[in-house]
Amino acid sequence: MGKQPVKMRAVVYALSPFQQKVLPGLWKDLPAKIHHKVSENWLSATLLIAPLVAVHAYVQNYQEKEKLAHRY
Repeated sequence: MGKQPVKMRAVVYALSPFQQKVLPGLWKDLPAKIHHKVSENWLSATLLIAPLVAVHAYVQNYQEKEKLAHRY
């Protein structure tokens, strides 16, 4: 009653070069997904975007003043 070796098959996963649909659901209906996420978390989105917009506006204003500083 010795142990008999059993041949096992290996499972190989590969992508076909003719059909590469790896993440098809990621890009499908993307604007609706973004709208849903923002509408669910509008407070967090506002707290994220507001400082970025404020810093951008401040930098643009500072650069404009710096350009016009030599005129006075």
